[in-house]
Amino acid sequence: MERQGINALIVTGLALFMTVLDNLVVTTALPSMRRDLGASVEELQWFVNAYTLTFAVLLLTGAALGDRFGRRRVFILGLALFTASSAAAALAPTANALIAARAVQGVGGAIVVPLTLTLLAGSFAEGRRGVAFGIWSGIAGVAVATGPLVGGAVVDGISWHWIFWFNVPVGIVTMALAYRLLDESYGPGTRLDLIGATLATVGLAGVVWGIVRGNDLGWTSGEVLATLGLGAVVLVAFVVWESRAAAPMLPLRLFRSRAFTATNVVSLAMYFGTFGSIFLLAQFLQTVQGYSAFEAGVRTLPWTIMPMFVAPVAGALSDRIGGRPLMAAGLGLQAIALAWLATITSVDVAYSQIVLPFIIAGTGMALVFAPVANVVMGAVRREEQGLASAANNMIREIGGVLGIAVLVAIFSADGGYTSGQAFVDGLVPAVYTGAVVLALGALAALRVPRVAPTT
Repeated sequence: MERQGINALIVTGLALFMTVLDNLVVTTALPSMRRDLGASVEELQWFVNAYTLTFAVLLLTGAALGDRFGRRRVFILGLALFTASSAAAALAPTANALIAARAVQGVGGAIVVPLTLTLLAGSFAEGRRGVAFGIWSGIAGVAVATGPLVGGAVVDGISWHWIFWFNVPVGIVTMALAYRLLDESYGPGTRLDLIGATLATVGLAGVVWGIVRGNDLGWTSGEVLATLGLGAVVLVAFVVWESRAAAPMLPLRLFRSRAFTATNVVSLAMYFGTFGSIFLLAQFLQTVQGYSAFEAGVRTLPWTIMPMFVAPVAGALSDRIGGRPLMAAGLGLQAIALAWLATITSVDVAYSQIVLPFIIAGTGMALVFAPVANVVMGAVRREEQGLASAANNMIREIGGVLGIAVLVAIFSADGGYTSGQAFVDGLVPAVYTGAVVLALGALAALRVPRVAPTT
């Protein structure tokens, strides 16, 4: 690999590792946070969703800022914001303070993550991007694999506050390396679409808020109906605005590409089904079966470690055979694994029974990560790759937000935290729902052309 590409891999890999690890260690720490802060299940959702929601709706804005003001400069700014808000999360004395800090973390992540892919794509020739994206996905896989272990070890050995403190030195080092190793680059000099960003933020917040509050207040309550209705209307207004704006944050013409559209449906389905299920399954081993955070992290390794090994191979294969077969197989495997888990899960299910579906689910995740990046970046012109990367990240994070909100709503309707059996009663239908969404995503993957044409 050329030196510029290696430098970009080092810096973007560190930034990606930090942001991915942060979400996973938070998931592992949820039971400890619930006890320490006296958090409700609704507040637990917002410990995750406050980050993912602001992250999702501001991704395109973050990419546009990088294109206009310099990708390296804005990348470093995003790292600084993420690092500072991590310290604020570590110091949070209440659930509401933690939710606010997580929301600011999401803003920093929205600037950093899409620029990691754009900076990486610009540092490699087109024929070698699959390998680079495979390594990039493998780094994410390492974060996925070590997240539960790191989170469990920190929670058991120190306290949940330190899952945020560890971001501070990593963020400072990454900022220094970015300044030293990365070249400055710019994208098309377009205006910022502040109206589009506002409409997307208000619309998504309304829909998620309505789903989260539905079980507590009742699905026919005035607040729930009003927020869901407002969110839907504002999202329609967002689409109308984007179709007419001179410099839209989400150019709808990108969706004329079948490869781009189908691949984003794949991303939405995977994050909806998988991460909505992980939110609950990560708590099952601790809340129901009584394992410590670290013991639970060790037992999820068969699932989380697979992307570390499989994702780089999938990235290289996507250059040769295209992304369609890999993505379809990956989502299909995840659907099978979650349906299997939902079928066998009980209060006293033996760990040996869930190992194989964990391995299948992890392999399926790994088969999707790198091909998605390769297909999306190959489906648009080079000058549009920043927006394409941000759009894909936005759509997949929206999938994660909606997946957690919807599956927790199903969980709360059928079960709860009052007993181990109540938790399982809510978990099973929620995970079955995740499996169905993943199966639909596998069908969408079959719509991706064999070779994604550049528009």
